[in-house]
Parts: sequence; C-alpha cells; structure tokens
Amino acid sequence: MAQWTHKQYDLLESAITGGTRISAYRRGTEYVVVPMRLRMIKGREAVEATHPTTGDEITIYLDEMDSFEVVK
Repeated sequence: MAQWTHKQYDLLESAITGGTRISAYRRGTEYVVVPMRLRMIKGREAVEATHPTTGDEITIYLDEMDSFEVVK
C-alpha cells in the first residue's frame, strides 16, 4: 500500500484502541493479529501486534502491507 487514506488510518487506530483484530495481507500472506500500537521505527510506520491465540508478537510495516481489514 503506497499511500494510506485518512479512513484507513482511522480504521487502524480504532482497532488499536478497541482491541479489535485485523487481517493484514503482506506479500501474499494473511496475518490475523490484534494491533497494540502504531509507531515509527527508523523512519517507517509500523504496527506492533500480537497473535490472538498464541500471544506471539509481530511487527508489520505499513509500507510492506498490501491491504488490511478490521475483523469484527
């Protein structure tokens, strides 16, 4: 995803504050995670998330994400 819209940022921020899962697609792989925070890492925006079942932590960079959906 080259450029994110305000609506997409709002959806992501709502998922973070509400503890809602997202389904993120990166390089043909789907990641269903619970986003914990949005932050800058070395000048790149990233979502720090956890796997809803195992609790494993994952960092997904927004510029590598093809798309995402909020899972309700």
